[in-house]
Amino acid sequence: MIRLIEPGGAGKSTVGSALARRLEMPFVDLDVELMARRGDISELIDGEGYEAYARANVETYRHLLQQQRSKSVVALSSGFMTYPSDIHPDYETLRGEVMTSPSTFVLLPSLDVETCVKETVRRQLERPFIHSARKEERVIRERFVVYASLPCPKIETMAPLGHVLEDLAARLQAHGAINGSG
Repeated sequence: MIRLIEPGGAGKSTVGSALARRLEMPFVDLDVELMARRGDISELIDGEGYEAYARANVETYRHLLQQQRSKSVVALSSGFMTYPSDIHPDYETLRGEVMTSPSTFVLLPSLDVETCVKETVRRQLERPFIHSARKEERVIRERFVVYASLPCPKIETMAPLGHVLEDLAARLQAHGAINGSG
């Protein structure tokens, strides 16, 4: 399983679906899987709170693992790596596995925090459900620190998509996660 993690708006859906096509693997977006199981995410958060969403998100990821979708590209939810350690009984173990897998990649528009914040806020404000640039900037600043400190390879997504895919494919091939034709 190839895992793509990011703080939100860094391109995991775009990069993930393109990488999956290139590698001829299914693409799985954890939020889409969660919606299939629980319905609208905004309604879940509004009705039950963010912690309920986070627990459901971890449970959905655990369910994906049980289905043994090993040959897939999975885009984890933007906050997945930032949940409190007690959000779900399996969270710490799952988070550790995600962090230490050679096929997990952190996507960031840029490794420079200011460039990353500016680009992420710009991308997020293009989405219909985002309303506050100030809130998005606060969230990305908080999450950037977490994601930049993870021991996973970092991929800058402001590069052309073809370059991003070449970088990912080369790293995957170097770790034996794909063969030379991928």
